Amino acid sequence: MLLSAFVGGLTAYAVVKSATSPEEFRSAVSDNPAVYRTVSLNQDSWPDFTYAAENAVDAVVYVKVTSTQTSQRVPNDIFDFFFGFPQGGAPQQREKVGSGSGVIIREDGYIVTNNHVIDGASKIEVTLNNNQTYSAVLVGTDPATDVALLKIEANGLPVIPFGDSDKLRLGEWVIAIGSPYDLRSTITAGIVSAKGRSMPNYTGEFKIESFIQTDAAVNPGNSGGALVDKAGNLVGINTAIISQTGSYTGYSFAVPSNIVKKIVYDLMDFGSVKRAVLGITMQPIDDKIADELKLSSRNGVYIVEVSKSGAADKAGVKAKDVLIAIDSTKITNSASVLEAVSRFSPGDKAVLTVIRDGKELKLDVTFKGTAQENGAVSDDGSVAFYGSSIKAASKETLEKYGLKHGVEIIDLGPGKLMEAGATEGFIILYVNEHAVKTPQDVIDAVKKAKRSVLVEGVTPSGRTGFFGFGV
Repeated sequence: MLLSAFVGGLTAYAVVKSATSPEEFRSAVSDNPAVYRTVSLNQDSWPDFTYAAENAVDAVVYVKVTSTQTSQRVPNDIFDFFFGFPQGGAPQQREKVGSGSGVIIREDGYIVTNNHVIDGASKIEVTLNNNQTYSAVLVGTDPATDVALLKIEANGLPVIPFGDSDKLRLGEWVIAIGSPYDLRSTITAGIVSAKGRSMPNYTGEFKIESFIQTDAAVNPGNSGGALVDKAGNLVGINTAIISQTGSYTGYSFAVPSNIVKKIVYDLMDFGSVKRAVLGITMQPIDDKIADELKLSSRNGVYIVEVSKSGAADKAGVKAKDVLIAIDSTKITNSASVLEAVSRFSPGDKAVLTVIRDGKELKLDVTFKGTAQENGAVSDDGSVAFYGSSIKAASKETLEKYGLKHGVEIIDLGPGKLMEAGATEGFIILYVNEHAVKTPQDVIDAVKKAKRSVLVEGVTPSGRTGFFGFGV
């Protein structure tokens, strides 16, 4: 009997082994007997987050934010009224402490987080997964995408490499890493529930929203943390939840990594975001528009108005066109337009695909920029230059230093000049050995540079100085 059972078991095992490959699982959907659907999954397609979690967790940090709030002191007794507090008391200042998460994106201490995490902060501290704490400097913010960039003085830090958020698929597994409710290095898992999500904007502020929606559990404190794919790549920055209770109820949203990457590199290089502008007013395609234009699909956006002399206008776009693609990115709604354009910088070129009179047209476009671009002139006559402002040195300043010409740095902001060691009040005399008299001379000289820029001049103390940066 034992021998028979053993032989039967071996036979059954051999039959199953020969009929089913260990690398493949097949199932048939038989709702309709005439239709069959086959699904093939390799072993590495099943969710296993150990590699991603163990490699990414060290690059997610805890961000502690201290802000100062002013409150009106309430008079306590009759002495307050007679001795200095007759109208509600003197203002009092108190410290408020908040927290969030951040992601190390470069070994030399650059950390990305959410703008709302550090908004109004007077002091920012970053604690690594190994419990080392550093003071952080705010490099720059972009409220439109809710992204901020921090810098700590450290080297050799663990990082999470950027992934391609465009390649995320609906239903793909992802993990969220952060510090909800001060629970450091918490890891949760979910799937990509939707892409290109936007949320109601009740403030009227300009926002670029094309969120990745997941059902990975995200709570207060997760903001600024990492959304990571199974390969351990950064595909998003966890930003928001929709909840009536303030806690996770099944919906969480992340800024796509392709948007984040463009924002942080601009903040590193310029101290501000160099945002491309298309110059159109658009609206979703409803049934009325689709019927009027005889469209076969509701995908795309209907162009209501084209800004005169804007990028779209110069490309030949017209009102009543339907925009269906920017380069290879298909346009499904307004959010997808904002997401696609946000990846470009002023001066970049792309191909717009529009439908006009039932025909598909390809139009070459060169994106324009916003007022923060190099060369933009402010009301006081100063000119924007890599996050700072420059202006032709006044007659009094030239006489003070015994100079005949020069361009003064009148406002030093985060960007290439600050990183290169420039100081406010520095007088620029030469750029790559070319004498400069006006801000436009400086900008023209930089445009001619192929790799690097050497700036020579006079420091505020009257000494000869110089600094350089790459282009």
